[in-house]
Amino acid sequence: MVLEKTHKLILFNDNENDYLLVIACLMRFCDHASDQAEQCAVIAHNTGKCQIYSGQFIDMLETCKELQGMGLKVEIEEYESSVH
Repeated sequence: MVLEKTHKLILFNDNENDYLLVIACLMRFCDHASDQAEQCAVIAHNTGKCQIYSGQFIDMLETCKELQGMGLKVEIEEYESSVH
């Protein structure tokens, strides 16, 4: 059984962390490739935020806590329902 993705983890831009730390954290905790992590860091910097992970809430909770522990500004958001 494949579970539907219900939540997304959002990285917010901040002026405290440099690109190298953000990239290293995304590679370590989100299993991003280096180019994917770099692209997410640039998107967050340019637009204010970037979705970095999606899935079930429980799967993202630990990753969210780890990234917050490293000083990154992240939060878990619900996907908007496509059912009207």
